[in-house]
Amino acid sequence: MTAEEFYRLPNNGQVQELVAGRIVSEPVPSMEHGRVAAKIVALLDNFISARKLGLLFTCDSGFILARSPDTVRGPDISFVSTDRLRGAGPIKGYFSGPPDLAIEVLSPHDRPGEVRSKVADYLAAGTPIVWVVDSAAETVTVYRSLLAPETLASDQELSGEDILPGFTLKVAELFECWPGPLDSGAT
Repeated sequence: MTAEEFYRLPNNGQVQELVAGRIVSEPVPSMEHGRVAAKIVALLDNFISARKLGLLFTCDSGFILARSPDTVRGPDISFVSTDRLRGAGPIKGYFSGPPDLAIEVLSPHDRPGEVRSKVADYLAAGTPIVWVVDSAAETVTVYRSLLAPETLASDQELSGEDILPGFTLKVAELFECWPGPLDSGAT
């Protein structure tokens, strides 16, 4: 299947990506996944918007990472710089090329091999940095290459590096929430 054929499919309510010409479905993520993803978007959007660095996208935005066979991935959160957006012209359908930053928030059903495959696809397509956020362990693993990931603990600082110059925060900030954890049993 091509990216164009995949784009024209009706929405069946599942989370789907196109990997080497084949549709791959995933379960709908959990509430914790959504909460952490929303927190990341809020923190990044304020920083990016104030500096007009580019745009953030959520998982319902696809990126064509490879052709023949086609691969379309939708990172949980992604960033594309202003310069690349201007160079792309009007975008109908999927973005042709990788994001500048891809962020995957782990869910309990994610298998390590599947996550590694996603990271490999982003990096092979040219994404300079991939963050894999693990809310259970309260860590962020930063990939600049598949062979040398760096896992940051909650007391360490996460940086936007050259992609988001000046962006830093303690990893723990990604997991702070009020009134508390969603699985606490409180109503």
